[in-house]
Amino acid sequence: MSTPTSKVRTDPELIEKFLTRGVDTVYPTKEALRKKLMSGERIRAYQGFDPTGPFLHMGHAMGIRALRILQELGHEVIFLVGDYTSKVGDPDKRREIMSDEAIHKNEEGWKTQASQIINFEGENPVQFKHNFEWLSKLTLHDLIHLMSNATVQQMVERDMFQRRLAENDPIRLQEFIYPLMQGYDSVAMDVDLEIGGTDQTFNMLMGRELVKKYNNKEKFVRTNEIMEAPDGLIMSKTKGNGINLGDTSEDIYGKAMSYPDNLILRAMKLLTDIPMENIADAEAQMKSGENPMKFKKILAYELVKMLRGQADAEKGEKHFEAVVQNKTADLDGATEVNLTGNMQLVEALKRALGDTESASNIKRLIEQGGVEVDGKKEANPFAEITFKTGTIVKFGKRKYFKVV
Repeated sequence: MSTPTSKVRTDPELIEKFLTRGVDTVYPTKEALRKKLMSGERIRAYQGFDPTGPFLHMGHAMGIRALRILQELGHEVIFLVGDYTSKVGDPDKRREIMSDEAIHKNEEGWKTQASQIINFEGENPVQFKHNFEWLSKLTLHDLIHLMSNATVQQMVERDMFQRRLAENDPIRLQEFIYPLMQGYDSVAMDVDLEIGGTDQTFNMLMGRELVKKYNNKEKFVRTNEIMEAPDGLIMSKTKGNGINLGDTSEDIYGKAMSYPDNLILRAMKLLTDIPMENIADAEAQMKSGENPMKFKKILAYELVKMLRGQADAEKGEKHFEAVVQNKTADLDGATEVNLTGNMQLVEALKRALGDTESASNIKRLIEQGGVEVDGKKEANPFAEITFKTGTIVKFGKRKYFKVV
């Protein structure tokens, strides 16, 4: 354990919030972790994020907010970039092996995105680490020893592998190594606690076993509930369907407003710090017939405020009311882009949007009638368009581009 650089606080309310808000399970038990946190001992905690996309999203923010609580309590906190585990590929995601170039490009803006919630400087700064630092140094002898701590039966019994075997979906041998490599992160950093989504439970518990065997100590695991994206599916860096921490304030607000009514309260609970008693009151009002729009706006406002502050939250709200509710084009807020000349619509939008939207999402939105050029809907992604100075392109409900 490192020498303490800040005083540990044992704030019962903050600790209770850490143990309950958005939490699915704590291993071995919540009471055991509560006792540890109330002891005044400084612990080392982390969450890992594989750079499989350029944007962290609100689902990741759940774990990052938990790290912030630990930072506020004075504990040692690590934000880990899984640049080396990305090379292996999490078997639960069925990902291809990523190139170094793609990995580094994806993580470029992560520190800036995460710093909206946690502090990497000042008193008790969060450490920003990469698991390339230790995983790349493992020898074949080290790997054999690491693999000797798990069995084929353990791996194959996982629901995910059972599903893939039933579907005759090929399982590559290196996919068996992923849980061991993620587990070894805990050994290498000698952590006391790991945080992650329920989709990472197997991998985090593997780390718990490895810490016992290698470091002869207890490692706690806190699993977070998984919050759906506005489309009702799991938020995904790869799919790009989440509310991204790198989105504009207007887009964060607008995406939150697209949540279906039945997910408003859940999003309030998992994605914001709105007091639980206020959420219970909102639930009662909705049951009594209050328009859900009122609470959706509260959700959207709080998400922007959490990341960007009150001024941007007000700006996002005004933008939504003008562009979506009152259907007034917000041309003053249009993004200026250099797109003069002839090109296919999908290619023009890929250039205008940069890395904020995948090509498949752009193509789908065009085909669904969500794109207009100078007020005219264009449903053909491959239509040749002549873009000239002053051309206005509307993308979705909220985003405008002005060609310069």
